[in-house]
Amino acid sequence: MRPWNRVKVAKCQMLVTGFFVLVTGSAAVSNPAPYPQLLSLSVATTAIFSYCGPHFTVISCVSSEKNPYKAMHHWAFYVGIGLTGLLTLGAALSTAATMREAQGLMAGGFLCFTLAFCTLLQVAFWRFRNPTQVENAVLDTYDLVYDQAMNSMSAVRRQELAAIQDTDCLQGIQNFLRTHEKITSMLTSIGLALTVYAILLSSFLWFAIHSGCNLDRKGKYSLTPRAHGHQHQEPSLFRHSQGGMSTSTL
Repeated sequence: MRPWNRVKVAKCQMLVTGFFVLVTGSAAVSNPAPYPQLLSLSVATTAIFSYCGPHFTVISCVSSEKNPYKAMHHWAFYVGIGLTGLLTLGAALSTAATMREAQGLMAGGFLCFTLAFCTLLQVAFWRFRNPTQVENAVLDTYDLVYDQAMNSMSAVRRQELAAIQDTDCLQGIQNFLRTHEKITSMLTSIGLALTVYAILLSSFLWFAIHSGCNLDRKGKYSLTPRAHGHQHQEPSLFRHSQGGMSTSTL
């Protein structure tokens, strides 16, 4: 395959990858079945739902210094929003760089995808090392509220326990958390695959643009300015034919 053909294929793959970064995923947090949706929007929806959803807020709002879930609650939200920005910006920059053959934009897209990959890799490593940390934190918080509500006459703890039980029972909270964790793992796996592929394509296209290889032009042409006082000469064949015609006319 010729070099410019390889660049053409890489450009098409870069556009397709950017498209899948924006249109792959599952935004239905309550439904584990995936359907086409923005990947970056799916990550943002998952993060916002994890922060504002009733199943999570009722646990994080427990007014106790020993609440083990509160710090994790904020951390997950900020990571999700930051990852959303990196994915969206990386897809936009790489797509614009592919269309315009802009070296700087391609470098920006490569950087965004690299940062997104590092973030996703850290999330995947954390999930592998601590697969039940979120569930344990929620259950520990529930046990804390339950024990304080049963062993003391605190009206605050009784209200918090009633709010948790009104949202869902303990078994329902466990099932919901496991479903939510499956969706998070699915989005992490899709994100890792797409960011790795985007990193490889953006690096290849950056070097191709830097070396002057492109899809639409095979060479560079420029007009040489005519020297002052120099008369343009006609091609020799045309001058010979003109001379022959003038001789025969005479």
